[in-house]
Amino acid sequence: MAFKGKRTKAARATIDRKKTYSIDEAVALVKSNATAKFDETIEIAMNLAVDPRHADQMVRGVVNLPSGSGRSARVAVFARDAKAEEAKKAGADIVGAEDLMEQVLKGDINFDRVIATPDMMAIVGRLGKVLGPRGMMPNPKVGTVTQNVAEAIGAAKGGAVEFRVEKAGILHAGIGKASFDEAAIGANVRAFLKAVMQAKPSGAKGGYLKKISLTSTMGPGIVIDISEAST
Repeated sequence: MAFKGKRTKAARATIDRKKTYSIDEAVALVKSNATAKFDETIEIAMNLAVDPRHADQMVRGVVNLPSGSGRSARVAVFARDAKAEEAKKAGADIVGAEDLMEQVLKGDINFDRVIATPDMMAIVGRLGKVLGPRGMMPNPKVGTVTQNVAEAIGAAKGGAVEFRVEKAGILHAGIGKASFDEAAIGANVRAFLKAVMQAKPSGAKGGYLKKISLTSTMGPGIVIDISEAST
């Protein structure tokens, strides 16, 4: 514990709490402070001036990270017949229909993303209370309700990250690994910020962005200059 305390104190000493950093500066600091013995996840957190309780202020979308996410997502697909075979060939980890629904209802959720063909939504709709709070409910707006299951699976496994604003306007996501080089992390940060800006809802008035910070799993947060989100 003493070592952990010293490491945390040393990391915080490299940061000026009164300053906002450029993306490149923040990335360099986060990467240099990611000194754990495992490959830490690089995470972005945003505070948005929205209230997701109102439908016209919901922020949700998906972004294909140019450098990948650094993790292999387990994908479940609700499909039948030819589409089920297509999903299996495309690398889906779990494929099913009513049987998969029963598995989810029992709490056996050993996957990260859910994709469904449109005809399966009558079944998937019953799982809203289970998948919804986990941010896994398929949605055509983010490409997870589709006939092109192979493309959706490829995106999910190739670096596509889905985001959704939570209570108090907080939005966060893992966007890479500390082992990525600075250019790769920076490219992912910029792609994520662009996607969130493009997802600005009609009900968002005034300043949409309130705060952006970047951190690693074990490192301190570093505040990014808001103006960087629109460049």
